[in-house]
Amino acid sequence: MIDHTGPALRGQMMNQPLLISELLQHAERYFGAREIVSRNEDGSLHRYDYAACHSRARQMANALAALGVQPGQRVATLAWNGYRHMELYYAISGGGAVMHTVNPRLHAEQLAYIINDADDRVVFFERSMLALVAGLAPFCPGVRAFVLLGGAADMPAREDFPGLLCYEDLLAAQSDAYAWPLLDEQAASSLCYTSGTTGHPKGVLYSHRATVLHAYASVMPDALNLSARDCVLPVVPMFHVNAWGLPYTAALVGAKLVLPGAALDGASLYALCEGEGVTFAAGVPTIWMGLLEHAAAAGKRFSTLRRTVVGGSACPPAMMDAFEAEHGIEVIHAFGMTELSPIGTTCTLQAQHLDLPSHEKRAVLQTQGHVLFGVDMKIVDDAGAELAWDGLQTGHLMVRGPWVIDSYFKQAPGSALTDGWFATGDVAGISADGYLRITDRSKDVIKSGGEWIGSIDLENIAMAHPAVRQAACVAVAHPKWGERPLLVVVKRPGAQLDRAQMLAFFSGKIARWWTPDDVVFVDALPTGATGKILKNRLREQLAAYRLPDGVAAGSAP
Repeated sequence: MIDHTGPALRGQMMNQPLLISELLQHAERYFGAREIVSRNEDGSLHRYDYAACHSRARQMANALAALGVQPGQRVATLAWNGYRHMELYYAISGGGAVMHTVNPRLHAEQLAYIINDADDRVVFFERSMLALVAGLAPFCPGVRAFVLLGGAADMPAREDFPGLLCYEDLLAAQSDAYAWPLLDEQAASSLCYTSGTTGHPKGVLYSHRATVLHAYASVMPDALNLSARDCVLPVVPMFHVNAWGLPYTAALVGAKLVLPGAALDGASLYALCEGEGVTFAAGVPTIWMGLLEHAAAAGKRFSTLRRTVVGGSACPPAMMDAFEAEHGIEVIHAFGMTELSPIGTTCTLQAQHLDLPSHEKRAVLQTQGHVLFGVDMKIVDDAGAELAWDGLQTGHLMVRGPWVIDSYFKQAPGSALTDGWFATGDVAGISADGYLRITDRSKDVIKSGGEWIGSIDLENIAMAHPAVRQAACVAVAHPKWGERPLLVVVKRPGAQLDRAQMLAFFSGKIARWWTPDDVVFVDALPTGATGKILKNRLREQLAAYRLPDGVAAGSAP
């Protein structure tokens, strides 16, 4: 018999911590000549390789130490996707401090709140943000140093920003002789704040271990499927959940990295894709809409781009069809959030799907997909009881895993969890083979006569109409049914579309009682700093809206 009463037999493997600095060391040692290409603010391109990036990151680690930055202290960046930002990703975290990426598109009051809440000691920022940061500085008394991401020629007059430091001068004063410290892998590495659509933004504090495990998992074949053969374009900003981890995963596999800077219009992105041989790109649907529209208007195709991951919000099926049918580009639908580092699921076909008819494959690929190893999920009803995975029932999505939040910054351990699970705020269903389908955000779901209507489904149908550029569906008050769906549409330039035509487009595609009761046409939808449609603001704009007399497009059950 085996004696189970004694101490467990320990394995005899090295106990080497999982650290962010190891990723860049690995990239230099084994992929040192692989390029990192960045578009500068003036439109020019900067080129160097992983070896040079690692050298400059070590110099910056020395510079941070010279500035008095201590382990665990926060260092903020207000920056686009560029090579200096990439260096800071590794210099700050690798040296033991906490990399705090701040979204420069937020308004000044939010920026001041976030910087002060994080207790940032140093702030790095782009030349184009000089006026913004100069205005913020008096309201951020805890910041000891502001550093402009540029050289001497980029610096303003001394009297315009007293005490401002220059990034390249800091580097030039330091050697690249620096030994990355052997940190606890559970030590904090980076900090991102949620969008704060209701109340103040909340901080999500990542660890080295979580970040490296997330990088390992996300490069797998049924995830992002990245390798040293790829050229990666993170269009998702580096201030938005660490560009979905791509500055780490690219280094892990030795992929060429292309950083687009601030110019995210369709023409600029197309030029980068073609000029640099991009094979993989990542971004939100609003960005891809501009890229596809540019390609269509110019009659252009993509010669190297093969895969794109779409996250941040659901990818409209019409957009997926445009990528795949018109350009032969695989769309990887993903689900994630700041609290998940961010990737929780990605959608690819499994063996049992390969012989399905094309329309059934398409239905699978339009879901948010299957979990990455390490993430577990379930759906529960309002009472917390787990629901079946049958693809029919929907409930509140709960997740857990080694890169899922335990508590928000400055809050008690475990305070973000319910019985060990994190509630994502999404309403979803899960199929029998484990594929997730998000139907709504809990705060956006439409409850008509006690039954849920998924706004995402209605938006996806509307987006398939050739005259529709964008669509959003929100709940409006109804005297009988409590709430009914209202469709808000942005038409394509020059397109002709009226209410009756739009509502008729839903016929036969959904249950009749799901059909929106009315359509409002607008010039633009409100979007947030990361490109998501802000339904809370849309609801505010439509607060006085009342359904027209006699409207009966939808009939609740």
